[in-house]
Amino acid sequence: MDTRLLSPAGWTAVLAALFVAAVVVPVLALAVPPGSALHLPEFYVSLTGKILCYAICALAMDLIWGHAGILSLGHGLFFALGGYALGMYLMRQIGRDGQYRMDMPDFMVFLDWKAFPWHWALSDSFVAQALLVLLVPGLLAFVFGWFAFRSRIKGVYFSIITQALTYAAMLLFFRNETGFGGNNGFTDFKRILGVPIATPQMRVVLCVLTALVLIGFFVMSRWIVASRFGRVLMAIRDAETRVMFSGYNPVHYKLAIWTLSAVMCAVAGALYVPQVGIINPSEMSPAASIEMAIWAAVGGRGTLVGPIVGAVFVNGAKSWFTVTFPEYWLYFLGTLFIAVTLFLPQGLMGLARTLGQRVRRRDGPR
Repeated sequence: MDTRLLSPAGWTAVLAALFVAAVVVPVLALAVPPGSALHLPEFYVSLTGKILCYAICALAMDLIWGHAGILSLGHGLFFALGGYALGMYLMRQIGRDGQYRMDMPDFMVFLDWKAFPWHWALSDSFVAQALLVLLVPGLLAFVFGWFAFRSRIKGVYFSIITQALTYAAMLLFFRNETGFGGNNGFTDFKRILGVPIATPQMRVVLCVLTALVLIGFFVMSRWIVASRFGRVLMAIRDAETRVMFSGYNPVHYKLAIWTLSAVMCAVAGALYVPQVGIINPSEMSPAASIEMAIWAAVGGRGTLVGPIVGAVFVNGAKSWFTVTFPEYWLYFLGTLFIAVTLFLPQGLMGLARTLGQRVRRRDGPR
């Protein structure tokens, strides 16, 4: 059996250990009295859940960029759509607990709306909105990808139009008349499935659920990459023209992985909203989508584990910098991306692999 740390089996074991820690530690820490040194504040449980949501997005980015060669700068749109879909349900659950004591969300009452817009028709049903978390981003990605891939748009041109699509959606959601809360978006959530959200127990449940979803997506991604479908994707990434001459239609493969990646981001967005407590159009900003690409690049695209590590590393550093040195965070992020591009083209995973090889050569037979 191959037990080296940097082998696929080794990284699977490391990842499983990290996820077990992410699931068990919050539960045990919250059971410890607040005065104990082992007590984990609620803030860190929510922060862990938030970073795990970002890790799902990084994994989705790696499937299309690292394994299919499709660089998207618009995946923030799918993340936000998933968040808005669940956020609509959460806003309906506020009910008469809102500021204006009405059945409608406060922002609709403030704007003197007399009835819900048509797209809020199913918002009082958790099952319906959960399905919309998958269907709306998936359908949008499928339609967009169908026209883009059939037109053989790729490379930097594809990246530009994905960013343009996201920016257009952001401007649309900023408008009050669309019924999505305008600049402020959705916030002040109270309950989910009748259970209060702002309790330590619910925060732990959401964090654990996010970790389990990430594990599931990772296992699914490993299966896809190791399958014949995954091998064709990597062939498309390296030489799409040769794949076409070999009798394969790249459109079908690219469209399938593109749509799946969008749905993964939407699920991450839906898990993000109840843990962070807000969703607004800023999640669709070009910077948010670019950061997803940075996570994949920093960790090491094409490795599956690397983008997850990159998302954890970058967002962990962001949490520390924005508290300790808030004015220097953007400088750090820019410097990190430039350094990775120039000196670590394979990201942190590539660096770890190189160091591991040096150790094995040094400790090998002489």
